[in-house]
Amino acid sequence: MTDHKLYINGEYCESTADEWIEVLNPSTEEVISRIPKGTEQDVNKAIDAAFDAQKEWEKVPSNKRGQIVRKLGDGIKERRETFIKLLIEEQGKPQDQASDEVDTAIEYFYYMSEWARRIQGEIVPSDQPNENIFIYKKPIGVVAGIVPWNFPVFILARKVATALIAGCSIVLKPSQQTPNTAMEFTKLINETDGLPKGVYNLVTGTGSTIGNIMASHPKVGIITMTGSVGAGTKVMEAAAQNITKVNLELGGKAPAIVTENADLDLAVKHILTSRLTNSGQACTNAERVYVQESVAESFIEKLKYAMENAKAGNPNKETNLDLGPLVSGDRLETVHEMVEKAKEEGAVVLVGGKRQNKEKGFFYEPTLITNATQNMSIVKEEIFGPVLPVLTYKTLDEAIELSNDTEYGLSSSVYTENYHEAMKVVNGLKFGETFVNRENFEALQGYHAGVRKSGLGGADGKNGLEDFLVTHTVYMQYKEE
Repeated sequence: MTDHKLYINGEYCESTADEWIEVLNPSTEEVISRIPKGTEQDVNKAIDAAFDAQKEWEKVPSNKRGQIVRKLGDGIKERRETFIKLLIEEQGKPQDQASDEVDTAIEYFYYMSEWARRIQGEIVPSDQPNENIFIYKKPIGVVAGIVPWNFPVFILARKVATALIAGCSIVLKPSQQTPNTAMEFTKLINETDGLPKGVYNLVTGTGSTIGNIMASHPKVGIITMTGSVGAGTKVMEAAAQNITKVNLELGGKAPAIVTENADLDLAVKHILTSRLTNSGQACTNAERVYVQESVAESFIEKLKYAMENAKAGNPNKETNLDLGPLVSGDRLETVHEMVEKAKEEGAVVLVGGKRQNKEKGFFYEPTLITNATQNMSIVKEEIFGPVLPVLTYKTLDEAIELSNDTEYGLSSSVYTENYHEAMKVVNGLKFGETFVNRENFEALQGYHAGVRKSGLGGADGKNGLEDFLVTHTVYMQYKEE
């Protein structure tokens, strides 16, 4: 078992408090490491270091920053197997899913490094003679990054690579449940030449303490957090003290609409993948299905067969799995309570519906629920587990209305071979992203953002980078010779 340290101003250091948080392997329930329970003093020290270092970092030519960002991607690639092993161990992802996440993180560093020469301002006409108006794009300053436990490597990349290429410094707080991959990444930072001390800092601890202190700090330019609506609300409240910009990716309740013109086998394949990936612990996962009545029986039968044959197991020992454990005992209990409540409300559990029969680990059976209605909690509330309720509808207008009937607004999907139907659904849905005839996974060059309680701002591509930049408008008068 490893005892980790904080990383502040280019050095590993002890926390000012001698308190620890144990990290568990969710497949075995064994303690695999301990992290310091950081304090306000630790956070202040890290932000002060980041604030001072950012002044130097933004003066580094952007192409040089790009070279360093790419070098970090190379570093992850060189230690790819180590990152995969750590991710499986701390988070419970199956081997192929852990490999995909690490590979996507590598690609993210490479992709963001290519923006080194592409951050552009504008020159706009003036209303006055002998004047030019320059609009510069400059780094927002110190980034406070809060990384969740469900994709700890990829979302670290999303926050760190974007901050660094923009000329920002960052103070990172990994999840207390999955910090080991962040610690491995910090080793790369410590070994990377050209990155000024203090540009990257890492502080561990609880979100309620560390996260809120970061969000309320006057030297922070933006707080970027991926997590729950409750945590996001607290971050916004803390950030309001200094009117600090927030970038929040919060919960989701993604609908999947299946029409009578859908390729049902394709729909089952992608909806199952979406639901079971990461054991259903992703804000973009299909969380509820609306299938047209005329094909509902056939669709449900196909989905039932696929769900029954999904392979679950311990990813530390087994391969070719569809899903591993949930991340914690608390998550396991919450998912099961939601299934039991659905049964009480009249829903029928067609497949699964209980904890897997294993001696250790937080494993829950892939679960298919029918006879669900729109007002049931299983349809309204985010499940974040391998549980999928299916509802039926008569008309496409009804399906669109039911899909939009949610407090969330991140991802959505539609399955149809009729492009008229596809366009009607795309134009009718009120979500940040819609996937047509494919699984719910975003692209690096796209824009991953939600509406309503799913968050503010976004990530990826040009638009995601913009959140880490501020505009500086200069009115330049000149004299005629």
